[in-house]
Amino acid sequence: MGSSSRIWRVAGLFSAISTLLLLSGFLFAVLDIAQPAFLNGPESAVPPKTEQPAVAGSWDVTAIGDSLAKGTGDDTGNGFARRTVELLKEQGTSSMLINNLGINGMSTEELLVSLDDQGVRYALGQSGIILLSIGGNDLFRGAEQLTSGEQLPTPAELNASITKASDFFRQAVEKLHEINPQAALVYVSLYNPFSDLEEMRELGDDAVMRWNEMALKALAPYNGTLVVPTYDLFTHNAARYLSSDHFHPNGDGYQAIAERIVQSMGQK
Repeated sequence: MGSSSRIWRVAGLFSAISTLLLLSGFLFAVLDIAQPAFLNGPESAVPPKTEQPAVAGSWDVTAIGDSLAKGTGDDTGNGFARRTVELLKEQGTSSMLINNLGINGMSTEELLVSLDDQGVRYALGQSGIILLSIGGNDLFRGAEQLTSGEQLPTPAELNASITKASDFFRQAVEKLHEINPQAALVYVSLYNPFSDLEEMRELGDDAVMRWNEMALKALAPYNGTLVVPTYDLFTHNAARYLSSDHFHPNGDGYQAIAERIVQSMGQK
């Protein structure tokens, strides 16, 4: 009887210990799910999932600006943006056109306003290269009348246009750098589309030279910026490189600009 009683007491003790262990394990499991940092310290808490920003490819391109950025006048619709991408691909570089944000008739003031648009900012943020064309509409608004020799701007009017647009241009460059400081900002500078018209040759050349000089100074403070010269391409090649509207480049003109862009970026 005494031996049997001790056996039952020992069995009861082991049963109580097992029950306690099971309850303890259950309690710790609940705490581990509900408050992992409570058991393992703050460093063990799982941080909330955050969306990782997309990494822009070094040679992925977004074009922004006026009708030249869009490619107006090119029968293929490629413009210098897509032609630049194709040239980079031919050289074995991984490149794609992220977006073309060119708008016919865009002025420097309108460009500056557009840079507050979230969709525009997102596209620019995904790019390794930003191709910018702007300023032509500020200097040569009303191209049809200029082509026919009517309503030519006076030197005073051109001076006023350059002064006003230059301020918007500098602000736009600053904002572009703020949106994507890692991207290469490539500005396609102006040419005089009226260099073969006696009435506009000297006046237009002077305005374009002053504008391009201003653009160089505006971009100089920022790393990764580049001004691509186009003036010399069109000065003696208007018939070859301009479309029928005598203002925008044709396909060959855009190809020449794209080749100049790639060469200026150091790509052979």
